[in-house]
Amino acid sequence: MSVSAGKRARQRKSPKKPCRDASLSPSIFKEDAWRVFRIMSELVDGFEMLSTIGPAVTMFGSARTPPGTKYYKLAQTIANKLARVGHAIITGGGPGLMEAANKGASQAKGRSVGLNIALPEEQSVNSYVNLPIGFRYFFVRKLMFVKYASAVIIMPGGMGTLDECFEVLTLIQTEKIQPVPVILVGSEFWKDMVAWFHKTMIAEGMIHTKEMSIFRVMDDPDEIVKTISQHTRSIRKKNKGKA
Repeated sequence: MSVSAGKRARQRKSPKKPCRDASLSPSIFKEDAWRVFRIMSELVDGFEMLSTIGPAVTMFGSARTPPGTKYYKLAQTIANKLARVGHAIITGGGPGLMEAANKGASQAKGRSVGLNIALPEEQSVNSYVNLPIGFRYFFVRKLMFVKYASAVIIMPGGMGTLDECFEVLTLIQTEKIQPVPVILVGSEFWKDMVAWFHKTMIAEGMIHTKEMSIFRVMDDPDEIVKTISQHTRSIRKKNKGKA
């Protein structure tokens, strides 16, 4: 065997060693390592600050809804009534329906939480938040929305609201979190989506009919507060029994 042939044979037999992309600077990997500590810091801060607020309701909704409009007033009323019976209100801390919910809670002298996110176009915390918590990472912020929520209210909204809505529904569907009331507020707004669930998703076998019970569509603030309060009492009773 010639020298060159033997060299080629050895090359074929040699296992390939994993290697980093040469185009990536070592500083990138160092930055990833430090990012882990920033994530840990956000998790610890979030857990420490939210674990003491008591029963809480997370409210999602459009940032584009102006004050004085129908859904703004509705979000404010619901949050106000929930705060009066002892529920903290958690929102994204921004304008629109988030502001409305924080306003309702604040006016009732309740705990009004705003989980703000750092964005390229800075989003400031609305003036009705009395417990602001800032986040750099969306996924940590999303965890905090559901970790301490006794219920989730989905007000009318756009892409972000739908993202948050379906994430909560998926977590309950896949049993990654304990079931909590998920209430879509505004039957007129949500009716076409719910009809599509029945007409298309169930008909095509993409979801089961029983999974429609994961959420409910409601309009009346008093009925919403009653539903959530009943669930909160049942959880307290169950936890007391375990003590």
